[in-house]
Amino acid sequence: MLEFLTAILGDDLGGKLAYITNGKHLAWYASLRYTLIAAVAGAGLAVLFGLLGAGLKLSRITPLRWIGNLYTTMIRGIPDVLFLLFFPLAFEHLVEAGMAYLSCSPEQLAGSRWPPCPDAQWFLSSTEYLIMACVSFGIVYGAFAANVIHGAMLAVPGGQLEAAQAFGFNDRQVFWHFRVRQMWVYALPGLSNVWLLLLKATSLLSLLQITDIVAWAERLGSPNYLPMAGLVHPDWRWKYYLVLFVFYILMTLASEKFFAWLQARASRGMLRADA
Repeated sequence: MLEFLTAILGDDLGGKLAYITNGKHLAWYASLRYTLIAAVAGAGLAVLFGLLGAGLKLSRITPLRWIGNLYTTMIRGIPDVLFLLFFPLAFEHLVEAGMAYLSCSPEQLAGSRWPPCPDAQWFLSSTEYLIMACVSFGIVYGAFAANVIHGAMLAVPGGQLEAAQAFGFNDRQVFWHFRVRQMWVYALPGLSNVWLLLLKATSLLSLLQITDIVAWAERLGSPNYLPMAGLVHPDWRWKYYLVLFVFYILMTLASEKFFAWLQARASRGMLRADA
């Protein structure tokens, strides 16, 4: 196939095509799945944490309101990269501590080595790191989503909620069937911003030993030396990072189209102020 394309395109273009379709570049393209999985799964968890946090902030029970306010205030004040590094490492050490108390002898536990014994060593794969990264994204951006959802719930006209109660709906039914149903119209513009922030944060996956598109761009673009051929290419990282710039811009444009569709769908059957 490459020989056929080389005959059509010429040696220069054919050589470039062969270069960008070699094994390492195909692995780079395949690593895109880590970015997409982290973005989609993290966004789903962020919405769940956001609904939980907003529900706590609206609770009539004072301690629950304190928990909701503490969650949204504290998490939003922690840098994303710090939490992304802290949570997986802290969870890993917590698991290894539990394994150590189950598997290691008292003499090994008294030592300064960590983990105390080989049986307490937990070897994480990229999949496990990816799961913890998704949970980290969900917790961090769930705090932002909670504030957005909380404000959207307060924006639902109170007269409609009172009318629902007058028709015999209990508090739980009013919350889920009226307040939550209508708040999406007010929440989606803010949630779209949270999604774009989360999407940009997926570029930090390489910090967790996940060979994602950013890690591959660093590897492929760095100066490449071979003992038999010498310098294969100089520092090309800016070219690979330019490709990532274009990728994230295209993802942003697609996201805007998707949220515009969601906004139109959520607004169906609802009376607008300008109607």
